Amino acid sequence: MTDILRQIIRDNRAGQIKALPSVCSAHPDVLLASLLLAQELDQPIIIEATSNQVNQDGGYTGMRPADFVDFVTEIATGIGFDTKQIIFGGDHLGPQVWRAQPAETAMAKAEIMVAEYVRAGFTKIHLDCSEGCAGEPAQVDDETSASRAARLAAVCEQAAVNPDALSYMVGTEVPPPGGARIAEHEPVQTTNPAAATATLIKHFEAFDLAGISAAKNRIVALVVQPGVEFSADHIDRLPAESTMELRAALAGFDGVCFEAHSTDYQHPQVYHDLAKIGFAIHKVGPALTFAFRKALYALDDILEKLDISHQPIATGMEKLMLENDGYWRSHYHGSEQNLRFLRHYSYADRIRYYWTNPAAIAAVERVLAAANNADIPQPVWDQVFCARNKERAERLERAGYPFAKAKVLAEIQLALVPYFFNNAQGLA
Repeated sequence: MTDILRQIIRDNRAGQIKALPSVCSAHPDVLLASLLLAQELDQPIIIEATSNQVNQDGGYTGMRPADFVDFVTEIATGIGFDTKQIIFGGDHLGPQVWRAQPAETAMAKAEIMVAEYVRAGFTKIHLDCSEGCAGEPAQVDDETSASRAARLAAVCEQAAVNPDALSYMVGTEVPPPGGARIAEHEPVQTTNPAAATATLIKHFEAFDLAGISAAKNRIVALVVQPGVEFSADHIDRLPAESTMELRAALAGFDGVCFEAHSTDYQHPQVYHDLAKIGFAIHKVGPALTFAFRKALYALDDILEKLDISHQPIATGMEKLMLENDGYWRSHYHGSEQNLRFLRHYSYADRIRYYWTNPAAIAAVERVLAAANNADIPQPVWDQVFCARNKERAERLERAGYPFAKAKVLAEIQLALVPYFFNNAQGLA
């Protein structure tokens, strides 16, 4: 698994247009659709968990790192997917979850967390200590961030059976873990190449000072901002003037690439362009649960238009989100009408935090069952789902998935397909 990631990075640095998709989600259907697609294309895939999603306290999923690995592995083995093709990644691993506490307290908890991630089998480790803790600025300086990252790396090295299997990602010019940026209409600033180089140097120096010089060879990626981003109701596309200038920041750092976060919702060509600039890792998450929700609501819409008796799923989801507003309230702004719209259709897709609620699971099953049992004319399906969905859904049906479930999985796969490409000539 380590060899897969590092080989892709070496190929990218050698000028080949290669990159790996990194699926950051704990939704079972997103993971199933992603693994099915990787299996179909015979491609490796990164599956990531974030620190607020999975940690020693359970995170918002209720899973500790070992639980998450078991969860993904069970899905993979259920479809006969070769688990050697999965690279498990830990994203934004640092003190963020506990940043309301003093720095030393938060860092002590972060140490426990990263050790659990490594022992569970995560090998792609994003060390992110950029956010300040109690009494500190919102963003700490490079030296503090790098020093704390090195401290956590030392814990990872100690926890690993084979430290050389670890690959570290550093830097974090991205939104906070778990979502899109809140300053919705401010222009996105791309990372200054000199600043990118300085961040790498600071981390190499910090690893030396922490007494883990050998681990410097395991720093394989720097998270920077190429200008791709999204907010609740807006997508920032890769700037047309993007050049190789940013890639030049990697000169002298053999085996190090860039990692791009928030690549959701971009045009397909963008992933090829990002790889050309030096981004060998493309992280995606909300766009996949957005596709899941989109397909479910489409099924719901069909049932309603044909006057087929069922319980509308959007009504139930609205009730859940109003009863527990902690996952969306601070992320969405505007009138009550706009808030209702964003709760269901936002690019930030905060609704994704509610799908594992038992009431939501039951509602999804009811909609799928109603759609499967209904006699729905093909022209109606074609009105709501595109031809590419139909083609993919038919393939999934032949693999044994019920018709409505196949439509949902196909929609997720369509959002992920552009991330899988082999060369400059075209997408998979």
